[in-house]
Amino acid sequence: MVAVAVAAGVPSCKRPADAAKDALGEAGYQHTPEDWLRAVREDNVAVLKRFLAAGFAIDTRDAGGDSALHAAAASGARQAAEFLLNKGLPVDQRGAGGRTPLMAAVAANQPKMTRWLLRQGASPKLRDEAGYTPLMIAVRENAVSVVGELATATRDELDTALLAAALEGRAEMIDALTKYGASVYARMEDGRTPLMLAAQNGHDAAIKMLLDLGCGRFATTPDGKTAADLAQAEGHQSAVALITAKPVADELVLETPEALAREMATAVDASVAGETAIAEPNEPIDPAAVSGEIIAAGRREPVTPIEGRTLAATAKTHGPATAPAVTNPDQPAQAPVGVNLVMRQYRQREIPLSVRSVDGETATLRVAGAPPTEYQVRRGSAVPGSRLVVVAVRHKTVTPKDESEPRELAVVELKDAATGASREILSGVPSGAHDPVALVEDARTGRRYTAAPGQRFADSAGNTYRVADVRPNQIVVEDLTSGSVQTLPLRGPRG
Repeated sequence: MVAVAVAAGVPSCKRPADAAKDALGEAGYQHTPEDWLRAVREDNVAVLKRFLAAGFAIDTRDAGGDSALHAAAASGARQAAEFLLNKGLPVDQRGAGGRTPLMAAVAANQPKMTRWLLRQGASPKLRDEAGYTPLMIAVRENAVSVVGELATATRDELDTALLAAALEGRAEMIDALTKYGASVYARMEDGRTPLMLAAQNGHDAAIKMLLDLGCGRFATTPDGKTAADLAQAEGHQSAVALITAKPVADELVLETPEALAREMATAVDASVAGETAIAEPNEPIDPAAVSGEIIAAGRREPVTPIEGRTLAATAKTHGPATAPAVTNPDQPAQAPVGVNLVMRQYRQREIPLSVRSVDGETATLRVAGAPPTEYQVRRGSAVPGSRLVVVAVRHKTVTPKDESEPRELAVVELKDAATGASREILSGVPSGAHDPVALVEDARTGRRYTAAPGQRFADSAGNTYRVADVRPNQIVVEDLTSGSVQTLPLRGPRG
């Protein structure tokens, strides 16, 4: 009787870990790795706390080697991810295949989680065991929604990513990458353009997208092959048909700086019309992340155009672009003080004409198409099917770009009867409808300007600058006072 009384008088108690396991069971979870990861994916921090109270190891991984942070990243479980980071899991912890949580978020097309992980210090430059960075994983998985989150931190990868997207035929990815600064004029080391890669692999949707974005169908590799030639060699007849359509009148024109300014401004505004900012509420965008600057001696300098062939300027709009206000070359526009120039667009369009030969005062021109057509022209005659008039036929000794030795080439000088623009077409050299030109924008005011090689401008302190080069992915600017060189990277309409 005494023994029974004593036993009845002692309260029953459990260890805290056992009690936590019971609480897990009551919540519908077992003390297993599978249910631990399930709670993570469900973003259930209260249950995660019970797991840890029950003695569960926070660094537990699944059978493939991924951690709870990988599971949170792939599921967009932000509260769980924050809890795990606060408990000591590394933000760049490696999992299956060497992937980081950021890579898991990208592969799962989780833009908000991608953005949040980047803000927690996740590196967008790391590579998995296969050599893929987060941006290249986005291309591989066609995770279009995360491109805008990665673009600012991976600008040096955008062109490579575009080439990969063209190779894979990812039309939507191509569109997204170009909006954030990838250039359709990018080339592989062997000279192939995105259009050539898409054509060679028979990706019709990607071909249509690249053509719409301005990728030149008449561009050639160093050995003279066009995108159509590469498609033909692989037997992709539908791709050949898309690329080799007979040139239309709009492709047989020589463009003025003013027309190019309108075209580029319209393209930028069309890209951003109706778009909303990707930043979360109450989270200001860092100006340093979205603007390029001309910097001299460590100072931000006000910039004023003073001379050059492309002096067009246009006010930024929030819908379709209006015609730009073109400045008088004798009275250049005044750029706002404290301007932060950002490169938004680039144009370098090939004209579908080539000089086959010159015999005395007669030249043989070839017009690209399927099949190509050849015409013999003389001074004063028009190129059939166009408004181009032959101004001169001659030979000329020149040193072609990327060559060191001069050589004699056949030359036909053409003038556009409608625009007044003129251009020399040289034998064996790709024919451009205009000099390379870029649209730059003051990130502070939205004022836009066109920039071409050789253009000069000055700041309010009297320092003079020159546009040394305009490339598909950057403008190179030289300070003529100090000799220093700066670059403005292409950031695209939304960059």
